[in-house]
Amino acid sequence: MRDMRGRAIVQKACWSGSLRAVGTLADMLRASTDLSDDDIDHLHALVADWALLADLSFADLLLLVPTRASTARGANGGTEFLVVAQVRPTTGPTAYHNDEVGSVVINRWVVRNAWLEHRIAREGEPEWDGGVPVRTEAIPVRHGERVIAVLARDTNLAATRTPSALESAYLQAANNLALMIAEGLFPFRGSSAELPEAPRVGDGMMRLDSAGRVIFASPNALSAYRRLGYTGNVTGEDLRSVHRALNLPATTPAVWHAIGRRRPVEVELSVGSTVVLLRAIPLFPGQTREVLVLVRDVSELRRREAQLLSKDATIREIHHRVKNNLQTVAALLRLQMRRTKVEEAKEALGESVRRVTSIALVHETLSQTLGESVPFDEIADQISSVTVDLAATGSHRATTRRIGSFGMLPGPLATPLALVLSELLQNAVEHAFDRSSGSIEVRVRRTADRLDVVVADDGAGLPEDFQLEHSPRLGLQIVRQLVLGEMQGTIRLQAGAERGTEALLSIPLS
Repeated sequence: MRDMRGRAIVQKACWSGSLRAVGTLADMLRASTDLSDDDIDHLHALVADWALLADLSFADLLLLVPTRASTARGANGGTEFLVVAQVRPTTGPTAYHNDEVGSVVINRWVVRNAWLEHRIAREGEPEWDGGVPVRTEAIPVRHGERVIAVLARDTNLAATRTPSALESAYLQAANNLALMIAEGLFPFRGSSAELPEAPRVGDGMMRLDSAGRVIFASPNALSAYRRLGYTGNVTGEDLRSVHRALNLPATTPAVWHAIGRRRPVEVELSVGSTVVLLRAIPLFPGQTREVLVLVRDVSELRRREAQLLSKDATIREIHHRVKNNLQTVAALLRLQMRRTKVEEAKEALGESVRRVTSIALVHETLSQTLGESVPFDEIADQISSVTVDLAATGSHRATTRRIGSFGMLPGPLATPLALVLSELLQNAVEHAFDRSSGSIEVRVRRTADRLDVVVADDGAGLPEDFQLEHSPRLGLQIVRQLVLGEMQGTIRLQAGAERGTEALLSIPLS
């Protein structure tokens, strides 16, 4: 057990089971505190961007909120704090090898002082945790006029670092950020730090004074500018003059917009094949006016993106050419059909035209879509329209409607499914209605792992001795082979609930 003079008593057993099962940060906060939705959004924004502070501080960060039971005791309460989030630094050793989320910290004076006195509190002597000396600093998290949480900044002192200009620059920037959190000026709303390509502190860092002069640049930042072609030392230089030397004057004003807008600004510098991403972060606690600039060389990332775009464009062009070739085949079949005198041959050629057209629709959609998935609803509706139009005779016409959505389907599944749907619709139009009008419904139900489709008509129904596996119709043989073989699904034809026929498909989406 530890006392009130700066030590902590940590309980996990009574809280960790129920709270950790809740899952998200918002769920934990709603389960254990009375914070408003706006307060929770503020803490979400802090957690989204707090890796910056952890890296600059060489320290772990714990987000603590007073428990509901503790705050209910009034102004003298606030002795129990729940750890709801944790982040480790990438620039130094962690102070906690275990996951602290779900722990309840009791009677830790440095956290309580930050909460009650609305100021940054520091411990004099380091605590020892599992044989590791840890120095703790507690930062009040202000939102508007209220302090809603405490941020514990815990530094592992076991790994001694030689004081250097880089460490001093990191810690100075970290202290400014800590002051901004205590003043309610950080986090920034709408920050892009969650993007995978956003620069981290270790990628490269510069500090600029209020006049735009570089007062510190890390070795990685210097290397990034060297790859852009700047041969001098950027430290001590006005960043505007550096960018002018690189013929990049238009990019520099955006860096100063970070101060004016009081939010981060991202700028991309490009010289030849070298691309460097800058993220300018304003630091303005009290009277301080600085810009922290994170620098990342993203040349290789952009090169790979260009390759992917090129490959995607090539794939879409292939789909476009396949569609054109299939349309040519369909046109040739139509020409042959017109010249054929035998009615049975004409019907066979007409069915071939319909099947080729159904496959061409999928490739046409793929040629206009980024990626290898297609919005199948559009294809299904086009197939329904074409099939009914071709089968319409005089005033007798079947009507179709779709209930439910297919959603996005991968090309390898969309192609056979388009052909199956075309065959089932054609079968319904030809055999369900004997020179009369009727209606056909395509009912779709999609789950996480299966696609269930029902093609139902209100026509004459199935013959008494009908068996799908022994059907002589070519269309149904094609359907059965595609569903059972290529799509690894199931198909069943049965009588409708009142009249007509229902074709039931069940296809695994995996």
